Amino acid sequence: MGKYSGPSSQRESSVSKPKQPHEVWRGIGCLMALIVPAISIAAGYETVKYVLVNKLGIIPYQLLGTPRLPDIVYRSTGLQSILEPLTHIPNLYANAIVSLLYMVLISGVVSVIYAATYNVVGPDRYGPTDAPPPKYKATKKSR
Repeated sequence: MGKYSGPSSQRESSVSKPKQPHEVWRGIGCLMALIVPAISIAAGYETVKYVLVNKLGIIPYQLLGTPRLPDIVYRSTGLQSILEPLTHIPNLYANAIVSLLYMVLISGVVSVIYAATYNVVGPDRYGPTDAPPPKYKATKKSR
């Protein structure tokens, strides 16, 4: 046996568990993966409905109305039966784009809140085995 290997060092390495996020954080992440799209789809639908009822005119007319599928879809009976329900949804393109914008906005806000919370609650930046950061001032040299 070598100097640094022995029964105590083997036991420590086999007992150590891999670092994983706490179960609460994983649960919150799972809920956010379900809640954020649901909220953004509902908000997008209501926003498009509000804009159309009040005739604000900020949505391009190309995004309004029911979608038209490509001709190849109408030649195939399988694709037509699968994609036909999409042609009955009014303002599908406008709802999808506004929902996507809401999803990006909500996800960004959640990420900023998560980063601030992790900065306050998370582990220290430097561990016990890390060297302290260097303390020096950069001097400006003129040539």
